[in-house]
Amino acid sequence: MIGDGFEDSEFVYPYYRLQEEGYSVDIIGSKANETYSGKHGVSFKSGLSAGEVSVDQYQAVIIPGGRAPDKMRLDKTLVQLIKEAHSKERVIAAICHGPQMLIEADILHGRKATCWKSVATDLKNAGATYIDAPVVVDGNIVTSRHPGDLPQFCKEIINLLKEKRPSSPDK
Repeated sequence: MIGDGFEDSEFVYPYYRLQEEGYSVDIIGSKANETYSGKHGVSFKSGLSAGEVSVDQYQAVIIPGGRAPDKMRLDKTLVQLIKEAHSKERVIAAICHGPQMLIEADILHGRKATCWKSVATDLKNAGATYIDAPVVVDGNIVTSRHPGDLPQFCKEIINLLKEKRPSSPDK
């Protein structure tokens, strides 16, 4: 998922790392064919809007941090995509401020998770147990704190994807 103000490295690193593993990666935003700019000047164009996406075609949804999640959580179609992905037990990964989308989708109650320190209280208020660790995996949800955690974050995303469908990487 992408929105204006995303943390550049938290989008770019998983985007290319998953492709290195053989997965096809689609960029989904509030609008299709929209150019979204990161905090540090990196821009990417969405291929699809959340309303055009069927979760059945995907194994994972990844949400970078930055200022984007705070805006993205106001888009009901993006939030609904997270809810549907969760109900179908897809891998859902969020880093830094990305867990704001998981809070909005109301999927963290009773779960363990981590995030950027300023989001920790929100995470707790959503019923999650906050853990200050580089990466936290709880079922199908993977969370991390900041760009320095990207290697562990991506490693755990890939591990979960391989567990769910080890022989046929796709989206």
